[in-house]
Amino acid sequence: MTMEMKDSGSVVLTAYHPHSPARIPGVEQSFVQDIPPSHSPASRKSLSRCRRINRMLSNESVPPAFSRSNSQASMDSTSMEDFWYEVESIKESREDGSEEAMLLEFKPADEGELEAEWLQDVGLSTLISGAEEEDGQALLSTLTRTQAAAVQKRYNTYTQTLRKKNKHTVRDVRDIFGTSDSSPTFETVPVSPVSPNGIQLPGQKPVWKSVSSKSCLDCGIDKGSPSITEELSYDVSFSESITVLPKTQEWTKNQRFKKEDSALPKFIVRKSRFGLTEVGGLSAEDMKKIRYLSLIELTAFYDALGVELKRNRVERVRGRENGLFGVPLTVLLENDQKKVPGVKVPLIFQKLLLKLEETGLETEGILRVPGSASRVKNLHQELEAKFYEDTFDWDQVRNNDAAGLLKMFIRELPSPLFTVEYLPAFITLVEKISKIKLQLQALHLLIMLMPEANRDTAKAFLQFLKKVVANEGKNKMNLWNVSMIVAPNLFIYKGKRANQQEMQAAATTAHIVRLLIRYQDILWTVPSFLISQVRKMNEAAMNNSKRQLMFDKGVRKLLRRKTMERERPEKPEGAVTFPPYLQSDIPEGVIRVYAPLHSKVSMAIQLNGQTKAKDILARFHCENSCGSSQNMRGQIQSLHEIGGNIGQHCLDPDAFMLDVYHANPHAEWVIKPKAS
Repeated sequence: MTMEMKDSGSVVLTAYHPHSPARIPGVEQSFVQDIPPSHSPASRKSLSRCRRINRMLSNESVPPAFSRSNSQASMDSTSMEDFWYEVESIKESREDGSEEAMLLEFKPADEGELEAEWLQDVGLSTLISGAEEEDGQALLSTLTRTQAAAVQKRYNTYTQTLRKKNKHTVRDVRDIFGTSDSSPTFETVPVSPVSPNGIQLPGQKPVWKSVSSKSCLDCGIDKGSPSITEELSYDVSFSESITVLPKTQEWTKNQRFKKEDSALPKFIVRKSRFGLTEVGGLSAEDMKKIRYLSLIELTAFYDALGVELKRNRVERVRGRENGLFGVPLTVLLENDQKKVPGVKVPLIFQKLLLKLEETGLETEGILRVPGSASRVKNLHQELEAKFYEDTFDWDQVRNNDAAGLLKMFIRELPSPLFTVEYLPAFITLVEKISKIKLQLQALHLLIMLMPEANRDTAKAFLQFLKKVVANEGKNKMNLWNVSMIVAPNLFIYKGKRANQQEMQAAATTAHIVRLLIRYQDILWTVPSFLISQVRKMNEAAMNNSKRQLMFDKGVRKLLRRKTMERERPEKPEGAVTFPPYLQSDIPEGVIRVYAPLHSKVSMAIQLNGQTKAKDILARFHCENSCGSSQNMRGQIQSLHEIGGNIGQHCLDPDAFMLDVYHANPHAEWVIKPKAS
């Protein structure tokens, strides 16, 4: 039974009767008459256990029947009820053998090991091995003051530990990078907003466009909900933006998060003249560098806040190599790409989401009301046998059973969808720092650290959850309800019994899911200060390569021969045309744009201060509206920046092209379909 009431502040409170048949784990609502709740020993046992859990967490006894007053204490006593019913449902599904539980082993760390692993994870293994690697030098040359301090702190701890153990002589960072100070130091980049040439320069103020409905990314509360509006900036690193240390305090056991949607602020990310970059809009090689920089920045961010960056050392669990459930995402995608080239989200996961989006979004209690355990088990086995043969009958699948299969897929992944290494770090931050803006910035960096397969699958899942919340009027599932149901499936690890600390973190994990759902449009964009640092890394690497080539006599001879060939008066037919940035006939401020799928495949365009990427797309569309390739029609076209100081970059339609051109004058510009 669902009850809705409005308090004096006009906030809608949605609650569920603790004795409602819909709350019996393992029993679908439409089949309650088959197993009456009042006579089912399993149901009484399940309800009793949930009451004990709630009692232990809140120091308040659960009332024999639902009651709720206008007081916050009354609301909090049952606020986590859905979470613990979901935990109980998961336990029962494992006890009856419908899914396997594999234990995630957490390895203890010896002194210095965490620092050594951290240096390797951020791409600075050169500091451990002593080898002179250009990538390490390029990375160090881009660091901000706080980022450099974070690296130096971990490196010093690592070297001091090795000296204590007397394992071997540690090569000093000065020997690797030629610094002359008495202690290892790293040259840092002056921190300021990104300038028009894409490089951070001191003393410049950020240049903002006038705000309009399309000039900023709006992410927050639905219309009509009172909320605070805050502005987020991506131009300066998060750690450098912390000028006043926020007050930290431990949350007491009985403290609760504010569950109302209006408690979450509305964030606006204003677009700079470079626009915004979506995750997936950069090349794989550049995203690898983004991950390095994100971990360094996350560490510096925690250092600036005075919060310990805790990390789990997980013993990897080897999953199945074929099938659907319990198979690593990377293996699933390898198998699926043989059938559908380029697919980024497992086909079975896509199909389950599609089934629920088509028929289940308006189902009352979707995700919360479990399906029949026996039917879910049979469907699971049938899917394993028939899915890839395209003989599985999806019409037979009820909505609540499909939701059960979806949650089972997530739980059975050998490694959690949201990787667990830094989950303790985020829980610690949420419990110590109450400011949601800081929580969101930390979560943003954690998303950048996720493997590509996990990040793409998580994005598809969160987009679905957003649609569930959007249909709250019919399915009675608000943001907090959905977050409580999803959190145990994401963060209660297989084979682990909930101890007191994990149980106290229940509200925290639900809050994390709430942030992921509400602010997903922000979280799946790449902060521009990280892209600026990647450009610097690539430029430093190119400069290092050029210097190395100058000392290679064989290469210099080859270059001289090639130069003589270019100076010959006659050019052989079919000779290779040099890229646009090597052609001397293109004046400053003019770019040549290529569009292989259009009838007119290239066009020289004079840029001015107001030319946007979408203007170039519109011009090509206008001149090629009748003669474009059939393959191009119906596809979303984007302008891509390729080469120079970036691998590949899908540009925001609102990006000002003259600014991007100045940031990367040696790039090529290509119009092609946007990656889905």
